[in-house]
Amino acid sequence: MPVSTSRVTFEGASGATLAARFDRPAGKPRACALFAHCFTCSKDVFAAKRIAAELAARGIATLRFDFTGLGHSDGDFASTNFSSNVADLLSAVDWMREQGEAPAILIGHSLGGAAVLAAAADVPEAKAVATIGAPADTHHVVNNFAADLATIEQEGKAEVTLAGRKFTIEKQFLDDVASQNVEARIASMRKALMVFHSPTDETVGIDNAAAIYNAAKHPKSFITLDGADHLLTNHDDAAYVAQMIASWSERYVPKVEVRAPKFDGKFETASVAVAETGEGKFQASVRMGQHGLLADEPESVGGMDTGPAPYDLLAAALGACTTMTLRMYADFKNLELPPVAVTVEHAKVRAEDCTDCGAEWNSRGGKIDRFERTIHLAEGAEPEVHAKLIEIADKCPVHKTLTKGAAVVTKCADGAV
Repeated sequence: MPVSTSRVTFEGASGATLAARFDRPAGKPRACALFAHCFTCSKDVFAAKRIAAELAARGIATLRFDFTGLGHSDGDFASTNFSSNVADLLSAVDWMREQGEAPAILIGHSLGGAAVLAAAADVPEAKAVATIGAPADTHHVVNNFAADLATIEQEGKAEVTLAGRKFTIEKQFLDDVASQNVEARIASMRKALMVFHSPTDETVGIDNAAAIYNAAKHPKSFITLDGADHLLTNHDDAAYVAQMIASWSERYVPKVEVRAPKFDGKFETASVAVAETGEGKFQASVRMGQHGLLADEPESVGGMDTGPAPYDLLAAALGACTTMTLRMYADFKNLELPPVAVTVEHAKVRAEDCTDCGAEWNSRGGKIDRFERTIHLAEGAEPEVHAKLIEIADKCPVHKTLTKGAAVVTKCADGAV
């Protein structure tokens, strides 16, 4: 599913303008997520971008924003602390509510993970929380500038170097993190929890993951990120976390609802019903008995690419019918046929150029529809087996319909203009 990213701003807890990016799927999202970045990082670190893109590709819109004084957000970082980060996060939730898209999923990386754990109980719309390399104790962040603690205590502030950049840390920051009790908030948040942590994380030890997990009530899960570093700088690690969050969250967000509008009673009971959804130019809801999906056109012709195009559906029908026909034949003949897969390619070609289409099609002139079907077996087979499979595949009912043609009768429903 194609993803679009837009820049947005909203007012943070201190009044500063906070910068954010909203990654959205084409069409209406089925749920929304909020991502909080790591200490002194930004919304644009690879892990944040990769996770947001993966969720959007699965129909979940994701807002990622810069805390006050970081990234592209306004404000003074020196005046911030853990409490202000939590307040900024809740401001982001408020902005999403105003858009009618309150987050169902909260995701936090490192100190951002501690922030979403602390804020989760105050976000009733959120059903699930995921943390990545998060500390169980906010005072843990002080380890990043332990050498400057004496200066901060004596002079009220100090300039420290974090990840190669200089930041001013004030004593109020130390006082604030010392007053937090994240584990108590975890116990009372009552959300589904997924904890990601690397046993080789040298910034936030794996013992923090155990403390978070033990403090939480069920349902809760843990995934170890073997070999990953704290910032998930290896793209494969970030991609893995993104895929796991996207899959795990499926249980806690609404499923894609594909339901055709009820034009009348007959429409509702039709074996196959297709109706426009109103999203984009071509998107249509397809209902086949108890099954449903979206149909669309690719972006290149003005669609949103949210579902297969009509000819893709036709090719899929041919492929599905072929695998079923081959399996029925094998069962009937008591043949040991390995698992079968079929690929189908469709194109419009000039009849005279289709040398393998047969004389009947070559003589038609102009352009014809050509479906190229390839049968794949999980195990090798002798040439004579291949020949027999091709013979049986040609007996597929959809194949016969395509090659012989079909009568299509069109009418208007009663009362239609």
